[in-house]
Amino acid sequence: MKTSGPDHPITIAPLKGRVTVQFKGVRVAQSDKALELKEAQYPAVIYVPRSDISMEHYEITDHRTHCPYKGDASYFSLKANGESAENAVWSYEQPFPAVKEIAGHVAFYPDKVTIEVH
Repeated sequence: MKTSGPDHPITIAPLKGRVTVQFKGVRVAQSDKALELKEAQYPAVIYVPRSDISMEHYEITDHRTHCPYKGDASYFSLKANGESAENAVWSYEQPFPAVKEIAGHVAFYPDKVTIEVH
């Protein structure tokens, strides 16, 4: 496990505004309680509470990855309007203590969904 520091800063803050996530024209998430995670030089990632997603469009997969700063990620595919996107969504079920705020949240690959903040 690695921790955030000057060479790899990680910050998590409430997202200002409401986020709406659509897949193939179907709203799959909408939240006023999303978090924005900024990590080093990477683009910011929006994490949406699971309570604000439309679970009927999500299907858990066997895909897993490991981040030395955040922990083990599990993945979901999205399904809507007869189409699917494999492993389009990820979640850290038990994130490392330094990023514990993202537990119970999901994040989306922006090239697989439409994310709007308003």
